[in-house]
Amino acid sequence: MTAADAIRAAAAMLEQVSDTARLDAEVLMAHALGTDRSDLLLRRMGDAAPDAFAALVARRIAHEPVAYILGEQEFFSLPLRVSPAVLIPRGDSEVLVEAAVSARPTAQRVLDCGTGSGALLLAVLAQIPEARGVGIDRSATALAVAAENAHRLGLSGRSAFLQRDWTSGGWSDGLGRFDLILANPPYVEEDAPLAASVRDHEPAGALFAGPEGLDDYRRLMPWLSSLLEPGGAALVEIGAGQAQAVGTLAQGCGLASRLHRDLGGRPRVLELFIGDNCSPDHISLGNPAARA
Repeated sequence: MTAADAIRAAAAMLEQVSDTARLDAEVLMAHALGTDRSDLLLRRMGDAAPDAFAALVARRIAHEPVAYILGEQEFFSLPLRVSPAVLIPRGDSEVLVEAAVSARPTAQRVLDCGTGSGALLLAVLAQIPEARGVGIDRSATALAVAAENAHRLGLSGRSAFLQRDWTSGGWSDGLGRFDLILANPPYVEEDAPLAASVRDHEPAGALFAGPEGLDDYRRLMPWLSSLLEPGGAALVEIGAGQAQAVGTLAQGCGLASRLHRDLGGRPRVLELFIGDNCSPDHISLGNPAARA
């Protein structure tokens, strides 16, 4: 069977679990052939389908995310290693990187709370060449993934990864202050319906945060002022419908907020800073009207 025939058959089977069945099949075939999708489509469709392809398709039929099958996901044009120990970086989170770089383009020190794969921190460091960063996570396995990504991207010399848990006392001791703080904390409601690929495969500890999805904001928010340099900013990803609640929590901790929307127009990131010279409903990134 040729690669083209195997892709057609696999796409038909994958339609039951994926909205991108054909794309998934092509990407998995390219991986099985040891090439990329462009080369597959241009030159390799007539090759014999490798035996390994069927096993990859079976994993996808079982709802395993393509990124975990490949062991890699692109984020902000950076190729990142991923594993089931870390959330898969998503394009919607790129607005946080854009907002951070825009807010403090000359940042010297960056902190990433809940770094996971290191995606946010490494993307910001790649955009701000003079910056150095610290990524913290409670998972030693996740920190190993982040450190590997930093090494592969040539950013090990400007980054450090520490095991810290913001649910435990003293977690911020010795960290110092930062010009930028990045955070994509757990924010999913504990009973929220999720796709099987997320619910059954991505780390629950990085997803769920109590009945309202706000538990980790409540834990993290009181520490931000003491971690920010004067004039610094914290960029925090939020879930759908959480902008007002998280903004109120921030206000209670002495932080003003500015809302950033993703390219789909959804509230995605709150930019937090000490002071009150900004309206919390200010709209910026991802709002076509604001960019026009």
